[in-house]
Amino acid sequence: MLQVISLLLENKPGALMRVTGLLSQRGYNIESLTVARTLDPALSRMTISVEVDSSQRQQVIKQMNKLINVLQATDLTDAPAVVRELVLLRVKTPQESRTAVLKEAEIFGGRVVDSSTDGFAIEATGDAEKLGEFIDVMGSYGEIEVTRSGALAIALEAKKLRLQPPVPTGNGAGVEEKVI
Repeated sequence: MLQVISLLLENKPGALMRVTGLLSQRGYNIESLTVARTLDPALSRMTISVEVDSSQRQQVIKQMNKLINVLQATDLTDAPAVVRELVLLRVKTPQESRTAVLKEAEIFGGRVVDSSTDGFAIEATGDAEKLGEFIDVMGSYGEIEVTRSGALAIALEAKKLRLQPPVPTGNGAGVEEKVI
């Protein structure tokens, strides 16, 4: 089963290698991986799609949460979340098919980002199945070249993140938590 994992980690050298190393050591194949800085330049958000047996999903999350530089690993597979991919597609098509290509792109929510006498470069976002259908439809109009991003995911429910252990204040106050 494809597992979607969201990680918040420190933006430091070696952090990506530790995460991918953990998965490869256990024999898991990474289907897609995207990573970029957050609004805080010291932190990065990583989304990984990996093929994992459903019985092992929680174990993978526990192991990732133990890694150096990982602040939080969350399984978004069955959680309320938005998961999207981006596809950039170049289609070479004859002049008589160009209007149909534009209509199909509009149906799939695609946007033409470049046009030439040979055809179009189109971008589209959506779930993996929708983008697969978009690629199939565009392939019927002529020669295509495709590149896809990995999955990007965000939970619809805010998760509380404990960034550091509580500091005793002597007044019996609880742990402060920060939502990121």
